[in-house]
Amino acid sequence: MTNAWDFQLELRSDPASTAARTAVLDEPGFGQAFTDHMVVANWSADRGWFDPKVTAYAPLKVSPAAAVLHYAQEIFEGLKAYRHEDGSVWSFRPELNAARFRRSAQRLALPQVEEQDFIAALRALLTVDEAWVPATGSGESSLYLRPYMIATEAALSVRPANEVLFGVIASPAGAYFETGPKPVSIWLTTSSIRATPGGTGAAKCGGNYAASLAALAEAVANGCDQVAFVDAVERRWLEEIGSMNLFFVHSDGTIVTPELSGSILEGVTRTSVIDLARDLGHTVVERRVSADDWRDGVRSGEITEVFASGTAAVITPIGRLAWPDDELLIGDHTANHGVGPITATLRKTLLNLQYGRIPDDRGWLTRLV
Repeated sequence: MTNAWDFQLELRSDPASTAARTAVLDEPGFGQAFTDHMVVANWSADRGWFDPKVTAYAPLKVSPAAAVLHYAQEIFEGLKAYRHEDGSVWSFRPELNAARFRRSAQRLALPQVEEQDFIAALRALLTVDEAWVPATGSGESSLYLRPYMIATEAALSVRPANEVLFGVIASPAGAYFETGPKPVSIWLTTSSIRATPGGTGAAKCGGNYAASLAALAEAVANGCDQVAFVDAVERRWLEEIGSMNLFFVHSDGTIVTPELSGSILEGVTRTSVIDLARDLGHTVVERRVSADDWRDGVRSGEITEVFASGTAAVITPIGRLAWPDDELLIGDHTANHGVGPITATLRKTLLNLQYGRIPDDRGWLTRLV
């Protein structure tokens, strides 16, 4: 297709009742309930993309021999739809998600979805399921959007699949922190590695997340909420926290984040935080940061705040770092519930922008409905 996808509508005959939908929106959780419809489009090597449609949310029918089940040829994205005060629905920088989706597809030998089609798919789903977007004033609630692509060809040959499915599903999401942001505890692992040079660390694919789960279990067993990974070569340079990017606030207001090394996912929130922090007058430096830099900086007072960024939690303050031999606390735990002032300002600014409470001077918002 050279023109934007034209979606066929197959509306379900049994959508959720108003009462059932309201019950979900009152307590949405995260990734537990889904809207009435989904987007699907098919691709084959000989036809390209075809049959894009909005249809009833339902289980997919794939062959037990589908390549995705055996060789993990798949990618996904995550972004949100926000209800603004006037009732309109917007997404935040979806063109960056579309660009990352294309980069991930290239790395996993999957076909490309053009930006116009990626955003058209979001808009097509939201046009039908707009009622699932939480009302304005409902805290930090939103509708989480999950575009994905999977290899569906029934073939056990180790090669790029000749048949692929693109889809979008949506799930109401509540505030990550029900009572306001609070610092989380991080387990530093050097025994488990998330990604390697030349691997898929910079792509958003399920294999990266599967590789993080054993380390996450290790973190939970040691009383922590998440796990921080180091590089695969020297096992000293910090990379990511699970599915989030790291930031270190220094005593002079400088903010440092690990540089993208090819094994770190380039987060949309990460990119936005860098831009917002610079607009607020902070010097932002992208460079290698070691685990010792983190520990020594906190002990000396040079590092005053640490936070992580990602779509789900936006900005998450980090208040404790633990490892097999020791642990340390970060920042002032008596002020603002342990959330540092720079972390709090950046988080508030970003949320205000996403929900349309402040002007979008950068053109970062795209209206969906």
